[in-house]
Amino acid sequence: MNPESLIASAAINIGLAIFILTLFSILKKQPSNAPIYFPRRLSESQRQSQSQSPSHRRDDNRSALSVRRFLPSVSWISRAFRVSEDEILQTNGLDALVIIRLFKFGIKFFVVCSIVGLVILLPVNYSGDGLTAISHHSLDSFTISNISPGSNRLWVHFSCLWFISLYGVYLLYKEYNEILAKRIQQLLNIRHQPNQFTVLVREIPFCSQHKSRGCCVEKFFSKHHPCAYHSYQILYDGKEFKELLNQAKSIEKRIEDLRKRSVVKKHNQTPLLLNPSKEDSVKLSLYEEKLEELHHKIHQLQCEDMLKEKELPVAFVTFKSRLGAALVAQSQQHSNPVLWITDAAPEPRDVSWRNLAIPHRVLPFCNFGVIVAASVLTIFFAIPVTAVQGIAKFEKLKKWFPPAMAVQWIPGLSSIITGYLPSAVLKGFIYIVPFAMLGMVKLAGCISKSKEEIKACNMVFYFLVGNVFFWSLLSGSLIDEIGESFTHPKDFPSHLASAVSAQADFFVTYILTDGLSGFSFEILQPGLLCWDAIKSCTYGRGKQKTPYLYSLPYYRIIPLVSLSVLIGIVYAVVAPLLLPFLIGYFLLGYAVFINQIEDVYETVYETCGQYWPCIHHYILIAIILMQITMIGIFGLKSKPAASISTVPLLMLTLMFNEYCKMRFLPTFNLLSIQNAKEFDELDEKCNQVEFNYENASTAYCPPCLRPLNCMESGSRCTPALVSSSSF
Repeated sequence: MNPESLIASAAINIGLAIFILTLFSILKKQPSNAPIYFPRRLSESQRQSQSQSPSHRRDDNRSALSVRRFLPSVSWISRAFRVSEDEILQTNGLDALVIIRLFKFGIKFFVVCSIVGLVILLPVNYSGDGLTAISHHSLDSFTISNISPGSNRLWVHFSCLWFISLYGVYLLYKEYNEILAKRIQQLLNIRHQPNQFTVLVREIPFCSQHKSRGCCVEKFFSKHHPCAYHSYQILYDGKEFKELLNQAKSIEKRIEDLRKRSVVKKHNQTPLLLNPSKEDSVKLSLYEEKLEELHHKIHQLQCEDMLKEKELPVAFVTFKSRLGAALVAQSQQHSNPVLWITDAAPEPRDVSWRNLAIPHRVLPFCNFGVIVAASVLTIFFAIPVTAVQGIAKFEKLKKWFPPAMAVQWIPGLSSIITGYLPSAVLKGFIYIVPFAMLGMVKLAGCISKSKEEIKACNMVFYFLVGNVFFWSLLSGSLIDEIGESFTHPKDFPSHLASAVSAQADFFVTYILTDGLSGFSFEILQPGLLCWDAIKSCTYGRGKQKTPYLYSLPYYRIIPLVSLSVLIGIVYAVVAPLLLPFLIGYFLLGYAVFINQIEDVYETVYETCGQYWPCIHHYILIAIILMQITMIGIFGLKSKPAASISTVPLLMLTLMFNEYCKMRFLPTFNLLSIQNAKEFDELDEKCNQVEFNYENASTAYCPPCLRPLNCMESGSRCTPALVSSSSF
């Protein structure tokens, strides 16, 4: 990639970002766009008119045609940097704060790395003499490729490698420790939550005497946990119930539409409309009769005799204390480990009721199927990645595909194609990956939505590392070196080392596209804008707009940002010129996602920071990859002493990883016995013990037991049939 291509990429991305952010700042002020840019605030305050923007209350008395509404502003950026962590934690939870801490980590880490890279490494690289024969890469003179083999300048890179690695490890330990403290405090703040008193039990045996599984739950826990056990809620196969409910909802919608149509006709009565209104009244009576019949069938399914036939070997068991629930969740209940399997219960709003019906013994096959599907996607995704690298290596591509030379006839087009197009195309393909992975994970049988998204988060990250990072690196190197490797096979290692550092220019354009264009489109929400415009001009005309409220997509944000962290860390010593771009990336991302978390996305569950161990693991992988890469480069640069001296650093990093697994990870997975006891003692002082576990006993009502008037809202209701019994 020549300098013109890099400048073209930077100019396009910066110009596009300025235009999009300017457009966003104007559109955000328009009252009609409040359901797109303030859905979270609108949903929290339904009394407030949707024609008012929550962040512009001071301008409510101004004219609707005020000039200020059509002037761009950067007030949302300054507002984002004024939001404190405590405010995010209080209003959005620790999971949302974890995303912000990821951006803060990137800012802290890459500011220091940029100072080291620009002040120390960049002058050392630029003054080297290792590229006398190779000069076609724009960034090579600023990378380690410009250092001649065996040069003592490599010890500078070695020292910086140790400093950057140790600084990264220090920040990781500091972040892990602070977020652990916040997790414990958050668990204390939400100690009234039902999941702290509840355990999910699977593989419950069938009682042949009573033809039921519920009596087994009662007998087992009354016998083995007599002091702590309170009640249980058995689950049922709700497929038939769900089908009837969907039919009832469909008919209710038709009835509502007919009633609205009849109201319109009453206000516009003409002789021509008399017959159609009679037809509507006949249809209305038929639909009402059918709806009544469906309601009757649903009530029959909720009868105790019918439910016994649909019992699943799964139950939520409630205990009188958090200590009792924690002891049960963290211990083996039966000599046969595949019976009475216990797990800490998720929040009631987080439960995946559909997956709880999957037999536990089938779950390994489900996971295997997900792995196979993800592997197939990975293989097929290698095709567009290779094509992208072919575009990026346009100078080499012309030799193998002469018709591509026609692009040079149009001035500037070659720079745009090689500088901007590859990263933009790659970003477009990457966009669909998180949604595809989440769809696969939904078939894996996870017990909660949060576990689904955490699993999807891991799958997306490893997919991106394998395809976007490694395959981009290998395919780019292969295209770049394929000719010279055959003509000079003895020089292959040195050419490969040069090609690895030469990929820095491609990753600079990727960071620019993902950061400037990607974050700008994230905050603009162009898809929702188009959909809202289409809806307003068609079937939604004249109707009151509802907020476009969606949950925070952790499975998409965390892996993509972590990939940028990985790219920056791996290239921190190899190509330090990449580092300043990452500072801008994380600053813009911080401002954008503060805005999205505060105004746009909804928090649908709270894991109290269980995403941070994943982020910690991703960053540690990046540090290890950086060290392994430098071991290889030192070897290719004929500096074996530096390679050998880097091995202890790698060992120390791996030992740090094991230490963190022992020190922090267990507390993120479970509620400790110590904390459970302390929370119970606080409840005893406040006389809230009985209220909390009684509340927990009715919190996990399965959908098939909820009264029909609670189905639409999905709110917690008293079960239509209470199948639990108290001890």
